[in-house]
Amino acid sequence: MPSGNAGLVTYFDDYKEAIQIKPEHVLVLISFIIVLELVLKYMAV
Repeated sequence: MPSGNAGLVTYFDDYKEAIQIKPEHVLVLISFIIVLELVLKYMAV
């Protein structure tokens, strides 16, 4: 009997990202960029 999956294979278990960043680090970086832009904007005036 042939198998029922028709040759469909998933590789999600084997995939691992090279760079792993925590969500907290992303939020801190975005906050830092926003503050930096505000400081630069008001220093130019």
